[in-house]
Amino acid sequence: MRRITWVLAIIMSVALVLAGCGKKDAASVVKDLNNVSDKLESKQGAYQGSGTMTLYTGEQPQEYKVEVWYKNPSYYRISLSNVQKDVTQIVLRNDEGVFVLTPSLGKSFRFQSDWPDNQGQVYLYQTLLRGIVSDNNRQFAEDGDNYVFEVAANYQSSALVRQKIWLAKKTYEPKQVQVSDSEAKVVVNVKFDSFKFDPEFTKDSFDMQKNMATGSASESTLAEVDENGNPVAAPENARQEDQTAAAEPGDFGIIEPGYIPAGVQLKDSNKLEDSKDHSVLLRYDGTYQYTIIESRPLDRAVSLAPATLIDLGFTAGALTGDEQKTLTWMSDGVQYRITSANLPVSEMMQIAASMEEQSGK
Repeated sequence: MRRITWVLAIIMSVALVLAGCGKKDAASVVKDLNNVSDKLESKQGAYQGSGTMTLYTGEQPQEYKVEVWYKNPSYYRISLSNVQKDVTQIVLRNDEGVFVLTPSLGKSFRFQSDWPDNQGQVYLYQTLLRGIVSDNNRQFAEDGDNYVFEVAANYQSSALVRQKIWLAKKTYEPKQVQVSDSEAKVVVNVKFDSFKFDPEFTKDSFDMQKNMATGSASESTLAEVDENGNPVAAPENARQEDQTAAAEPGDFGIIEPGYIPAGVQLKDSNKLEDSKDHSVLLRYDGTYQYTIIESRPLDRAVSLAPATLIDLGFTAGALTGDEQKTLTWMSDGVQYRITSANLPVSEMMQIAASMEEQSGK
């Protein structure tokens, strides 16, 4: 009996040692994540993921279906579908530049940009890896089959402070991301329902015209605008073709933002008479002075001058200008432009987010 007891004790000791050897700490997981990052930067680097993103920036949560494709060296395709409005927008990067597409409306923004280099997007796997690896004050825990990291948030919005990231233990696939504000309130929640490394993409997967064809609209022409987002006159023949192809857009009323910065008030709002695109002008005064222009553009597509891509959560916007900045974005067929010489970009982003759930009056 004594011999059996010693044998059992030895077996249990060995089992405990082996179990301990299989348990990883934060440092060893981070080392593995560095290797995963290196593989994504290799010639074969690629992934495909999908899930649901919920934004808690307004009175009611806004839910979006998210699909992300990546292929080295710098091909991206991000599809964002608004569940409530049944509208899909695609952020696309290929050799021709960066595009924001709304296939169902035949509209697109095209501009020169290095997006997403050095810019964080909560649904991009590289952003999550970068956040974990770069934060030396990271917190680490285990949650069932997942490793959980809590690190600093590094996004364009200063309101996003911390993020909690769940990664599968076996594969390091992303499972969930929660981004919180300074009061520890969750502002963005992303749940991945699928994620695959090394998927097979065709050359057409990142082609602009092929992605535009996923909607019901026909192939679009491009109308140029200047650095402030104002239309540049197109050649006469091109203008006539656009006018023939474009249907008269409907009146959407006046859409007012749900958020106004402290010390600012609405000065006036006017529908611009005789504008075929139903343009609306809102002017604000006070601590900051800015204007908001809303319209349903007749152009089937819009091309922007060199700009910075701004992640608005529900879509991507384009920031142009120097001393006077303009943030331009599309939502539900309406084009918005916020222009100001002193309004911070973070405030522009908050105003834009507050307009997503508003309807015209």
